[in-house]
Amino acid sequence: MGDTTPGLVCGHHHLYSALARGMPAPPKTPTSFLEILEQVWWRLDVALDLEMLRWSAMLGALEALECGTTAIVDHHESPSAIEGSLDVIAAACAEVGVRVVACYGVTDRHGPDGARRGLAENERFLRAGGRGMVGVHAAFTCREETLQAAAGLAADLGVGVHVHVAEGEVDLEAPARLAPLVTDDWLVVHGVHLPSPPPPALARATLAHNARSNMNNAVGYARPRAWPGRVVLGTDGIGADMLEELRVAYARAREDDVTATPADAWKWLEAGTALVPEVGGDRVRWSYDGVDDAWRAAFTPGVRALDAWVDGERVLAGGCPTRVDPAEVRARAAEQAHRLFARL
Repeated sequence: MGDTTPGLVCGHHHLYSALARGMPAPPKTPTSFLEILEQVWWRLDVALDLEMLRWSAMLGALEALECGTTAIVDHHESPSAIEGSLDVIAAACAEVGVRVVACYGVTDRHGPDGARRGLAENERFLRAGGRGMVGVHAAFTCREETLQAAAGLAADLGVGVHVHVAEGEVDLEAPARLAPLVTDDWLVVHGVHLPSPPPPALARATLAHNARSNMNNAVGYARPRAWPGRVVLGTDGIGADMLEELRVAYARAREDDVTATPADAWKWLEAGTALVPEVGGDRVRWSYDGVDDAWRAAFTPGVRALDAWVDGERVLAGGCPTRVDPAEVRARAAEQAHRLFARL
């Protein structure tokens, strides 16, 4: 009988990316962060429809639950299927038994009408009682009017803004553009190229640190230990195995500063409960005694979630979800991935 802990939180995810594994190679090999966006992710998101999204979110939620992650803070974009997309994500996660905080990433990449529709989807979902934030893709893809409209909508609805900030050098102007708008409930993601220390106004927000993604995109190191406020761990769409994310976050911090310890990364992991406080009442039973010890968690391989309870309901039993058939979810997701790849 292993230890039990509260559920884990993925502080920044892209559930729509679960179908991307095995996708066709881009037209040319990206050699910069902007080219990765243009050649991979911005080609993928525009190809999505709601049926693809349903099974991508279902697969992402299933994999999260299997890793002991009972809550996901998701950032979504599907420019060809905006209306209703947040409902699809919320319903897919609910079917699996995983909590989700959803948003649509507003952007002017598809013109003012695309930005308007993105704002409308955030507003519709939130006013209908959905759990979420107002999403913004990144400052460098938005006009000033769009950034101000998103911040104003969030303030009107009493929620924060969930936005990528200074992930790559293409977004270096983000701090100056966003600082006048930021409030304490914002979630700023990556922050790799923010000045140190960051502008005081921006430092009021929570920083979502995504160590594996930053390494994968070769954008640099964010140095989250220097962030003045709260830091949480996200995956930026690379699954939702938060113990694995903890291990990489620690190793990256240690590479940068030999005085870093697993306790730093464990603090960031635990801070996710500030985004979704209800997970404090969720319980996960693990295959290992000592998983709640930062050093052991950082260096013990193969730790698995055996059982999980969300709102008192056992949604994972012996490593198997109780609400859905994992084989069916994976098979249906594979079918939708083939449809997606054909479009690409």
